[in-house]
Parts: sequence; structure tokens; C-alpha cells
Amino acid sequence: MPDVIGARALPPRRTVLQAGLAAGLSGILLPVLSACTPADRPGAVTVAGGEPGGFYLEFTTLLAESLQRHGVAGQATALTTGGSLDNLEYLLTGKATFAVALADSASQRAGAGDPPAVEISAVGKVYENYVHCVIRKNSGIRDIAGLAGRTVAVGEPGSGTSLTTPRLIEAAELSSTASGADPVATEKAVTVLNLGLNEGLAALQDESVEALFWSGGVPTAAIAAAHHDVGLGFLDLSPLLPALRAKYGVFYDRVLIPEGAYEGIPAVWTVGVANLLLCRNDLDDRTVKRTVELLVGHAEELIPRSSLGVQFLSPESLINTAGLPLHPAAAAAYRDLHG
Repeated sequence: MPDVIGARALPPRRTVLQAGLAAGLSGILLPVLSACTPADRPGAVTVAGGEPGGFYLEFTTLLAESLQRHGVAGQATALTTGGSLDNLEYLLTGKATFAVALADSASQRAGAGDPPAVEISAVGKVYENYVHCVIRKNSGIRDIAGLAGRTVAVGEPGSGTSLTTPRLIEAAELSSTASGADPVATEKAVTVLNLGLNEGLAALQDESVEALFWSGGVPTAAIAAAHHDVGLGFLDLSPLLPALRAKYGVFYDRVLIPEGAYEGIPAVWTVGVANLLLCRNDLDDRTVKRTVELLVGHAEELIPRSSLGVQFLSPESLINTAGLPLHPAAAAAYRDLHG
């Protein structure tokens, strides 16, 4: 089970960061980025990110800035995308050098084809995603079973949320139907709309949907802002874990959205999914090695200011890639750093 912050008052962010880094890096020497000249580094690197207001884009923007600052690439840029599934396509089609994606999305895409066309590998697990099932505080909905007969936003096409949410609905023994389709003849039907974070929050506020699913860091800045305006709450999704893991494997963990992460909202258990930094298998070893050195040696540059729930970057957490193989150069770099 991933590290979580308990249901209590949170210490100052800088204290948490220093403690996390100290624990993760104790006993190893921080790497110095191996020397690199303009001739042996890529001229331009792109990192496929996510939606504005979400953790993916915030993290990948910091990563791109750090890749450029430390000379891993001559120029590095973060891309605004729909999320995990979009990012995987950007990666596989050569439109991105690196991409972040949920482990369940990455595993599904890596295993696509017959035989499986495994064309991607992991550079490391960079943080834990927290699945938020967001409701209005005054909605009267108490658990996921209460979504039956209601309309929910399930992530825009191309997002990892749009893959994970149907699995959650299925695990809750509910069915789903697209908006405008013939209604499913059951009291357990949920009407689903493919809305991303920002559109979904707008729909939640104007009451055109009654719940929003979103997978991201804690807190997610856009959710925190909407909560300030409207008053939101979260549903406990952890009872769905046995069914999820039985059908889909070990990608899903029980994690805590801690008290204080969103002002005035009590701690709530939910489903966590590892978020991976990925590359193509054919990315050159030197770029991969130097990126690993950056993730470990400059972790303090890569934690978004809004985030409390991020897993700190250390060899112990970075190598926990939920079964997706590490790029050989990444595996070698971690062995050099930590044995």
C-alpha cells in the first residue's frame, strides 16, 4: 500500500517535503547529472501532460523545465492533452518523448495487439493518483450505490479516468448508459457524460451532473477552487477494491484523501492508481539515464506547489511500476543509485 498522510492536521508542505525526501534518500548518494554536451543530448524533448488545473500538466511542466535547466535536452516542452490515453498515443506516434499515464491505462495499451505490441517502458513511478468521486455537499448522495438513476461525468475521451471509471461503476454492480441513449431497463443504471475536469466541475456546479469522477493528485487545484465556490464532498470508493483487483489486477490500492487536503472536507478513503513516467523502448539510453538522475537528484523541483498527496521521488517508489517493465537504462540507473 502506498504511503499516505493520515487523517489529521497536515504539517506545512515544506516540512512534509523535507521529511519525505530525507526518508527516501537516506543511505544513498544523490547523483550528479552525468556530463552532457549539445552534441550528445536531444535538441528538443516533449512531455505529454494533461488538462489545465490538473496535476499531470503541473508536474510535466516542472519536469520539462528541469530537463532543460539541467541540460538533459536543449529544449523541453510540456503538452496539454486529455490525459493518459491521449498521452500514450502521443508517445507511440512519436509526438512525445515522455508521457505520464495511469498504470492501468499503460498496461492495457502495452498489451494491445496479438502478439502484444509492447513498445513502451517505464522510467519510474512518479506519484500516486487519487480517484475523486466528487459530489455537491448538499446532494444527499452517501455512497456510490446512490449514483443509480443519476447523471455523472466520467472523464473526457483520451483520459485515464475514462478507462478507470467504467470499471468502478461495474465493481459497484451498477450499469451505465450514454446520455441520450435509450434508458437501460434497470434501477441501477447510471447516465454517463464524457466530460473532463473543468467541464465536469462546471456541470457539477450548474447541477447538470450529480457526480464527477477525476483521477489526480491531492489536492487538485481546480477541485479546490470549485469547492470554495460551491461546497463539495467525496464518496468513499475503497469498498470497490476487492472486485476491481479480482478482475483487473493489482493496479488499484486503498489510499486516503486526508482531512485538510480540501478545506473543511473530512478524510475519505478512495482508490489509488500509480502514475508512471513512460518512454518508448527505443529512446536512447543516455537520455533515459540522465532523466532518472534528475528524478532522484532534483526531486524537490518536481513537486507541484499545490500537492500534498504526492509520493516523493526516491528509488524505492520510482521502481514500483505496477508490473510495467522499466526501460533497461532506467533499471541500470536505479541499480547504480541504490544497488
